[in-house]
Amino acid sequence: MKRHVDFLALLFLGWGAIFAFVGVAGLVLAAGALAIARTGGPIEVGSDLAAGVTAFTLGGLALLALLWAALHLWIGTWLRRYLPAGRLVALGLSVINLVLLPFGTALGAYACWVLLSEDGRRIFFPADTGRPHGPSATATPR
Repeated sequence: MKRHVDFLALLFLGWGAIFAFVGVAGLVLAAGALAIARTGGPIEVGSDLAAGVTAFTLGGLALLALLWAALHLWIGTWLRRYLPAGRLVALGLSVINLVLLPFGTALGAYACWVLLSEDGRRIFFPADTGRPHGPSATATPR
């Protein structure tokens, strides 16, 4: 099952990279629409307003895509280190990913299968100690 968790971490990193690309492309398009809004076009009635609304909308969507990318890249690194918090947040993101057809649905379903299985759970919570696995697991309790 460890192979599946490692592969899932790579999928999260890849999904984050795709959204980072989409976010950067959206920011470039928003900058182009803003440039059109500032310079004015040959049609005087409403073109500046339409370009401004387009720039605002594209900019907002691009920022959301960059936030989504950062979350997936962050969680992908946590999954590679087998941190229990990464498992929990990955499950939350996977439920949201289920509505993003087609790749998000496949990623969300695969993540739920890997992270909710008993073998997948044992990777993040080893049975021999009963404590989480990761950097905080080596600290001595007080």
